[in-house]
Amino acid sequence: MDDYLDINKKNWDSRVPLHLEGYRIQEFFDDEKYISDVVRFDLPRLPKLTNLEGIHIQSHIGTDTVSLIRLGARMTALDFSEPALIAAKELATKLGLDLDTVHCDVYSAKEQIAKKFDFVFTGIGALCWLPDINKWAEIVSYLLKPGGFVFFREGHPMLWSIGDSKPNGDLAIELDYFEGEAYLSAEETTYAGEGKLDHPEIISFNHGLAEVFNALWANGFDIELFEEHRSVPWNPLADEFIKLEGIDEWELVYKPNRLAASYTVLARKRYP
Repeated sequence: MDDYLDINKKNWDSRVPLHLEGYRIQEFFDDEKYISDVVRFDLPRLPKLTNLEGIHIQSHIGTDTVSLIRLGARMTALDFSEPALIAAKELATKLGLDLDTVHCDVYSAKEQIAKKFDFVFTGIGALCWLPDINKWAEIVSYLLKPGGFVFFREGHPMLWSIGDSKPNGDLAIELDYFEGEAYLSAEETTYAGEGKLDHPEIISFNHGLAEVFNALWANGFDIELFEEHRSVPWNPLADEFIKLEGIDEWELVYKPNRLAASYTVLARKRYP
């Protein structure tokens, strides 16, 4: 667990060239109104962003970030991967969009950022790389103006607690649902783009829903929206999941109502 930051940084650095090929970036240039599938999925839940100033923490290569700019926001991208931030900045520049970047991990944001924002955005599959959800909520609160909001979608802790499926297709709860255990694994490929990763090892963490909600409440937030979804925007369990028609989302092949695969939260920072 002490090495999680270094191990994960090397892994995400090595994903950048593969994701630049696999994230369908050309569509941003082909259609000036195009936004990422991740942002589009939650568009009915996302508040109006026109003239708001936001920060996307764990922004990766910036496809969701520039999508938020296209929705009217002024954005800053924060990530611990320097190659990812370079890619995000290059994408924004080529699209004629302004984007500020901050190179640091989430827990170091206080030392790097003094300004306050109208909203904080986190794309799906971000909280699972952080060991302490309360510390995350503390940082998010620090970054926000009173009345500002945090918006995120995350893989459901039910999904993260499932191990490898059994030969007969049954799903098995093999990993921790609650926060605490660091889970070391190695994946030679990634969910977008082709080729093998130079650094396949990753360390992930789970956070139960109550732990997420309690962290937000304890750090001055009121939860305005919470929705659970049967799908996620990648295939987490090979043959057990199937891609939905017309959308980059995956759900269980058999009885998808058995599993909450992801969830969306909108929480607003209270005024003093």
